[in-house]
Amino acid sequence: MYSLQFHNLKNKFDLQVVKAIYGLLPTNLQAIHGPLVKELEEMERWKSAIDTKAKKIVQRELWGGLACLMVQTAGFIRLTFWELSWDVMEPICFYVTSLYFMGGYTFFLRTAKEPSFQGFFQSRFSSKQKKLMKREGFDLDKYNKLREACYTRQETSPSENFILDERAKMPILEHKMKL
Repeated sequence: MYSLQFHNLKNKFDLQVVKAIYGLLPTNLQAIHGPLVKELEEMERWKSAIDTKAKKIVQRELWGGLACLMVQTAGFIRLTFWELSWDVMEPICFYVTSLYFMGGYTFFLRTAKEPSFQGFFQSRFSSKQKKLMKREGFDLDKYNKLREACYTRQETSPSENFILDERAKMPILEHKMKL
């Protein structure tokens, strides 16, 4: 079906470049136009919609948390400077801060993630994503099996977001270039 034409190459370097590029092409070419890929693309669109909904829900929760913190801070300011005094409010602020610390530590113990805004966002996003998938009937096992069937380990699906470590791929490319 697909073959390399080497007769027009002028030198050994051109052959190496062509082979390197050919080595980067998908090896699972028969699956590119198959019905499995179409089903996977449909599931990826569905998953993307679920991810978007989950992100909006979590962002709303985070904005709500910010609003609560702003109201609390405004209340503490009011109590400290107009109603009561710092002598009364200092222990209250200390205990509230201790409660927030305990909440962060509890979050770390339950999720094994850093108690940061990013860690909290990821944890809430994952939770909301799973709930939405369950509610909408998204079959995650089927989705993962379709991805495995359509893409080899070296390939990735078009919708997958990841950070590629170039140092890990370099020995593979160098090996292919020596052909």
